[in-house]
Amino acid sequence: MSDPRAGAGLPPSLAAAARLIVAADDPAEKAARAREAAAAWRAGRLSLARPTLDPPCPERPGRPERPLLLAPRDMPRRSLPNRGESSEKGRIGLIHALAHIELNAVDLAWDIVGRFAHIAMPRPFYDDWVRVGLEEAIHFTLLNERLARMGATYGDLPAHDGLWQAAQETGHDLSARLAIVPLVLEARGLDVTPPMIVRARETGDDDTAAILERIYTDEKGHVAIGTKWFRFMCDRQGLVPEPTFHALVRRHFRGPLKPPFNDRARSEAGLTPGFYHPLAALARS
Repeated sequence: MSDPRAGAGLPPSLAAAARLIVAADDPAEKAARAREAAAAWRAGRLSLARPTLDPPCPERPGRPERPLLLAPRDMPRRSLPNRGESSEKGRIGLIHALAHIELNAVDLAWDIVGRFAHIAMPRPFYDDWVRVGLEEAIHFTLLNERLARMGATYGDLPAHDGLWQAAQETGHDLSARLAIVPLVLEARGLDVTPPMIVRARETGDDDTAAILERIYTDEKGHVAIGTKWFRFMCDRQGLVPEPTFHALVRRHFRGPLKPPFNDRARSEAGLTPGFYHPLAALARS
Protein backbone atom coordinates (compact mmCIF):
# COMPACT_ATOMS: atom_id res chain seq x y z
CA MET A 1 0.00 0.00 0.00
CA SER A 2 1.42 3.39 -0.97
CA ASP A 3 1.73 6.21 1.54
CA PRO A 4 -1.02 8.83 0.95
CA ARG A 5 1.65 11.52 1.26
CA ALA A 6 3.17 10.24 -2.00
CA GLY A 7 0.57 12.14 -3.97
CA ALA A 8 -2.02 11.15 -6.53
CA GLY A 9 -0.16 8.71 -8.73
CA LEU A 10 3.07 8.70 -10.65
CA PRO A 11 4.04 10.50 -13.85
CA PRO A 12 4.50 8.27 -16.91
CA SER A 13 8.31 8.32 -17.02
CA LEU A 14 11.07 7.28 -14.62
CA ALA A 15 12.84 10.59 -15.24
CA ALA A 16 9.79 12.59 -14.14
CA ALA A 17 9.24 10.34 -11.13
CA ALA A 18 12.86 10.86 -10.09
CA ARG A 19 12.41 14.62 -10.34
CA LEU A 20 9.40 14.48 -8.02
CA ILE A 21 11.40 12.49 -5.48
CA VAL A 22 14.27 14.98 -5.48
CA ALA A 23 11.89 17.94 -5.34
CA ALA A 24 9.75 16.61 -2.45
CA ASP A 25 10.07 18.80 0.65
CA ASP A 26 8.79 16.31 3.21
CA PRO A 27 11.26 13.47 3.96
CA ALA A 28 8.48 10.92 4.53
CA GLU A 29 6.93 11.87 1.18
CA LYS A 30 10.33 11.62 -0.49
CA ALA A 31 10.85 8.11 0.87
CA ALA A 32 7.30 7.06 -0.04
CA ARG A 33 7.70 8.35 -3.60
CA ALA A 34 10.98 6.43 -3.90
CA ARG A 35 9.29 3.19 -2.90
CA GLU A 36 6.40 3.82 -5.29
CA ALA A 37 8.64 4.73 -8.23
CA ALA A 38 10.87 1.69 -7.69
CA ALA A 39 7.87 -0.64 -7.64
CA ALA A 40 6.40 0.96 -10.76
CA TRP A 41 9.69 0.75 -12.67
CA ARG A 42 10.19 -2.89 -11.76
CA ALA A 43 6.61 -3.65 -12.80
CA GLY A 44 7.15 -1.99 -16.20
CA ARG A 45 4.64 0.79 -15.56
CA LEU A 46 7.08 3.62 -16.33
CA SER A 47 8.84 4.53 -19.54
CA LEU A 48 12.43 5.69 -19.14
CA ALA A 49 12.11 9.29 -20.32
CA ARG A 50 10.20 11.71 -22.52
CA PRO A 51 12.96 14.01 -23.79
CA THR A 52 10.68 16.86 -24.86
CA LEU A 53 8.28 16.64 -21.88
CA ASP A 54 10.22 15.72 -18.74
CA PRO A 55 11.23 18.74 -16.67
CA PRO A 56 14.88 18.96 -15.57
CA CYS A 57 15.96 17.83 -12.13
CA PRO A 58 15.99 20.66 -9.59
CA GLU A 59 19.30 22.31 -8.83
CA ARG A 60 18.65 21.78 -5.12
CA PRO A 61 16.53 19.06 -3.49
CA GLY A 62 13.38 19.79 -1.58
CA ARG A 63 13.92 20.12 2.16
CA PRO A 64 11.66 20.68 5.19
CA GLU A 65 11.94 23.88 7.23
CA ARG A 66 13.94 21.95 9.80
CA PRO A 67 16.72 20.97 10.34
CA LEU A 68 18.71 24.16 10.32
CA LEU A 69 21.44 23.70 7.70
CA LEU A 70 24.95 24.83 8.63
CA ALA A 71 28.31 24.89 6.91
CA PRO A 72 30.23 21.64 7.62
CA ARG A 73 32.87 23.53 9.63
CA ASP A 74 30.17 24.79 12.01
CA MET A 75 28.77 21.36 12.86
CA PRO A 76 29.48 19.70 16.23
CA ARG A 77 31.23 16.34 16.09
CA ARG A 78 28.94 13.34 16.59
CA SER A 79 29.91 9.92 17.95
CA LEU A 80 28.39 7.03 19.85
CA PRO A 81 29.25 6.83 23.57
CA ASN A 82 32.23 4.72 24.59
CA ARG A 83 31.95 1.42 26.41
CA GLY A 84 30.54 1.98 29.89
CA GLU A 85 29.09 5.36 28.98
CA SER A 86 25.41 6.12 28.52
CA SER A 87 24.60 9.24 26.56
CA GLU A 88 21.15 9.33 24.99
CA LYS A 89 21.85 12.83 23.71
CA GLY A 90 25.02 11.73 21.93
CA ARG A 91 23.30 8.68 20.47
CA ILE A 92 20.44 10.79 19.13
CA GLY A 93 22.94 13.27 17.68
CA LEU A 94 24.78 10.58 15.73
CA ILE A 95 21.62 8.88 14.46
CA HIS A 96 20.26 12.27 13.39
CA ALA A 97 23.48 12.98 11.47
CA LEU A 98 23.28 9.58 9.78
CA ALA A 99 19.62 10.16 8.86
CA HIS A 100 20.64 13.43 7.22
CA ILE A 101 23.34 11.65 5.22
CA GLU A 102 20.87 9.02 4.07
CA LEU A 103 18.28 11.63 3.09
CA ASN A 104 20.91 13.27 0.90
CA ALA A 105 21.80 9.84 -0.47
CA VAL A 106 18.17 9.39 -1.56
CA ASP A 107 18.39 12.62 -3.56
CA LEU A 108 21.82 11.81 -5.00
CA ALA A 109 20.68 8.40 -6.25
CA TRP A 110 17.44 9.62 -7.81
CA ASP A 111 19.21 12.64 -9.29
CA ILE A 112 21.48 10.22 -11.19
CA VAL A 113 18.36 8.50 -12.52
CA GLY A 114 16.56 11.69 -13.51
CA ARG A 115 19.48 13.84 -14.66
CA PHE A 116 21.03 11.17 -16.85
CA ALA A 117 17.88 9.48 -18.16
CA HIS A 118 18.26 11.17 -21.54
CA ILE A 119 21.69 9.75 -22.40
CA ALA A 120 22.31 6.39 -24.04
CA MET A 121 22.88 4.03 -21.12
CA PRO A 122 21.76 0.39 -20.97
CA ARG A 123 18.59 -0.36 -19.05
CA PRO A 124 20.50 -2.22 -16.29
CA PHE A 125 22.12 1.12 -15.39
CA TYR A 126 18.71 2.49 -14.42
CA ASP A 127 17.71 -0.78 -12.75
CA ASP A 128 20.79 -0.49 -10.55
CA TRP A 129 20.26 3.14 -9.57
CA VAL A 130 16.57 2.63 -8.87
CA ARG A 131 17.66 -0.11 -6.48
CA VAL A 132 20.15 2.25 -4.84
CA GLY A 133 17.52 4.98 -4.54
CA LEU A 134 15.06 2.57 -2.94
CA GLU A 135 17.62 1.26 -0.45
CA GLU A 136 18.68 4.76 0.55
CA ALA A 137 15.02 5.59 1.23
CA ILE A 138 14.76 2.49 3.42
CA HIS A 139 17.89 3.53 5.32
CA PHE A 140 16.47 6.98 6.04
CA THR A 141 13.17 5.49 7.18
CA LEU A 142 14.88 3.02 9.53
CA LEU A 143 16.98 5.78 11.12
CA ASN A 144 14.02 8.15 11.42
CA GLU A 145 11.97 5.42 13.08
CA ARG A 146 14.86 4.78 15.46
CA LEU A 147 14.86 8.47 16.37
CA ALA A 148 11.12 8.31 17.03
CA ARG A 149 11.57 5.38 19.42
CA MET A 150 14.11 7.53 21.29
CA GLY A 151 11.68 10.45 21.54
CA ALA A 152 13.30 12.50 18.75
CA THR A 153 12.67 13.22 15.08
CA TYR A 154 14.63 14.28 12.04
CA GLY A 155 14.91 18.07 12.12
CA ASP A 156 15.46 18.39 15.87
CA LEU A 157 19.19 19.13 15.42
CA PRO A 158 21.23 21.17 12.92
CA ALA A 159 22.66 19.37 9.90
CA HIS A 160 25.36 20.27 7.43
CA ASP A 161 24.72 21.50 3.91
CA GLY A 162 27.81 20.12 2.17
CA LEU A 163 26.70 16.81 0.65
CA TRP A 164 24.66 18.28 -2.19
CA GLN A 165 27.80 20.05 -3.46
CA ALA A 166 28.74 16.73 -5.05
CA ALA A 167 25.63 16.85 -7.23
CA GLN A 168 26.10 20.48 -8.19
CA GLU A 169 29.75 19.90 -9.03
CA THR A 170 29.13 16.83 -11.22
CA GLY A 171 25.71 17.46 -12.75
CA HIS A 172 27.22 17.89 -16.21
CA ASP A 173 29.28 14.68 -16.31
CA LEU A 174 28.11 11.15 -15.48
CA SER A 175 31.67 9.84 -15.11
CA ALA A 176 32.44 12.55 -12.57
CA ARG A 177 29.20 11.86 -10.69
CA LEU A 178 30.04 8.15 -10.46
CA ALA A 179 33.58 8.92 -9.31
CA ILE A 180 32.54 11.27 -6.53
CA VAL A 181 29.25 9.90 -5.17
CA PRO A 182 29.60 6.10 -4.97
CA LEU A 183 33.39 5.80 -5.21
CA VAL A 184 34.30 8.56 -2.73
CA LEU A 185 31.28 9.41 -0.56
CA GLU A 186 29.67 5.96 -0.28
CA ALA A 187 33.04 4.22 -0.11
CA ARG A 188 33.82 6.34 2.95
CA GLY A 189 30.84 4.70 4.61
CA LEU A 190 32.56 1.34 4.23
CA ASP A 191 35.47 2.70 6.28
CA VAL A 192 33.57 4.34 9.15
CA THR A 193 30.50 2.15 9.62
CA PRO A 194 32.10 -1.04 11.03
CA PRO A 195 33.59 0.77 14.07
CA MET A 196 30.20 2.37 14.72
CA ILE A 197 28.57 -1.08 14.67
CA VAL A 198 31.11 -2.36 17.20
CA ARG A 199 30.59 0.68 19.44
CA ALA A 200 26.80 0.31 19.31
CA ARG A 201 27.03 -3.39 20.27
CA GLU A 202 29.44 -2.61 23.11
CA THR A 203 27.04 -0.06 24.58
CA GLY A 204 24.05 -2.38 24.32
CA ASP A 205 22.37 -0.47 21.47
CA ASP A 206 21.51 -3.52 19.39
CA ASP A 207 18.69 -1.73 17.53
CA THR A 208 21.05 0.90 16.12
CA ALA A 209 23.70 -1.75 15.39
CA ALA A 210 21.20 -3.76 13.33
CA ILE A 211 20.33 -0.69 11.23
CA LEU A 212 24.01 0.10 10.69
CA GLU A 213 24.66 -3.49 9.62
CA ARG A 214 21.88 -3.23 7.03
CA ILE A 215 23.30 0.07 5.76
CA TYR A 216 26.83 -1.34 5.60
CA THR A 217 25.75 -4.39 3.59
CA ASP A 218 23.74 -2.27 1.15
CA GLU A 219 26.52 0.29 0.77
CA LYS A 220 28.93 -2.40 -0.41
CA GLY A 221 26.44 -3.09 -3.17
CA HIS A 222 26.17 0.62 -3.98
CA VAL A 223 29.94 0.99 -4.29
CA ALA A 224 29.99 -2.11 -6.50
CA ILE A 225 27.32 -0.57 -8.75
CA GLY A 226 29.25 2.67 -8.94
CA THR A 227 32.49 0.86 -9.77
CA LYS A 228 30.83 -1.24 -12.47
CA TRP A 229 29.33 1.75 -14.26
CA PHE A 230 32.42 3.91 -13.83
CA ARG A 231 34.45 1.21 -15.55
CA PHE A 232 31.76 0.99 -18.24
CA MET A 233 32.03 4.71 -18.91
CA CYS A 234 35.82 4.50 -19.09
CA ASP A 235 35.63 1.58 -21.52
CA ARG A 236 33.14 3.49 -23.66
CA GLN A 237 35.50 6.47 -23.86
CA GLY A 238 38.71 4.45 -24.21
CA LEU A 239 40.06 5.65 -20.85
CA VAL A 240 42.05 3.82 -18.19
CA PRO A 241 39.87 3.73 -15.03
CA GLU A 242 42.35 4.45 -12.23
CA PRO A 243 44.11 7.54 -13.64
CA THR A 244 40.74 8.81 -14.89
CA PHE A 245 39.35 8.48 -11.36
CA HIS A 246 42.37 10.31 -9.92
CA ALA A 247 41.90 13.22 -12.32
CA LEU A 248 38.16 13.49 -11.65
CA VAL A 249 38.58 13.41 -7.87
CA ARG A 250 41.28 16.08 -7.95
CA ARG A 251 39.03 18.23 -10.11
CA HIS A 252 35.68 17.77 -8.39
CA PHE A 253 36.18 16.68 -4.77
CA ARG A 254 36.95 19.15 -2.02
CA GLY A 255 39.35 17.72 0.50
CA PRO A 256 41.65 14.69 0.70
CA LEU A 257 40.72 11.00 0.85
CA LYS A 258 41.40 10.10 4.47
CA PRO A 259 42.70 6.74 5.69
CA PRO A 260 42.30 4.30 7.33
CA PHE A 261 40.53 2.50 4.51
CA ASN A 262 38.51 -0.69 4.71
CA ASP A 263 40.51 -2.28 1.90
CA ARG A 264 38.73 -5.62 2.13
CA ALA A 265 35.20 -4.20 1.79
CA ARG A 266 36.29 -1.78 -0.93
CA SER A 267 37.96 -4.58 -2.91
CA GLU A 268 34.87 -6.79 -2.52
CA ALA A 269 32.98 -3.94 -4.20
CA GLY A 270 35.52 -3.78 -7.04
CA LEU A 271 37.20 -0.60 -5.75
CA THR A 272 40.80 -1.76 -5.60
CA PRO A 273 43.54 0.17 -3.74
CA GLY A 274 44.99 1.59 -6.95
CA PHE A 275 41.96 3.87 -7.14
CA TYR A 276 42.25 5.59 -3.78
CA HIS A 277 45.64 4.94 -2.14
CA PRO A 278 47.53 7.26 -4.52
CA LEU A 279 45.13 10.09 -3.64
CA ALA A 280 45.64 9.52 0.09
CA ALA A 281 49.43 9.45 -0.38
CA LEU A 282 49.21 12.69 -2.33
CA ALA A 283 47.21 14.28 0.51
CA ARG A 284 49.81 13.22 3.11
CA SER A 285 52.63 14.68 1.04
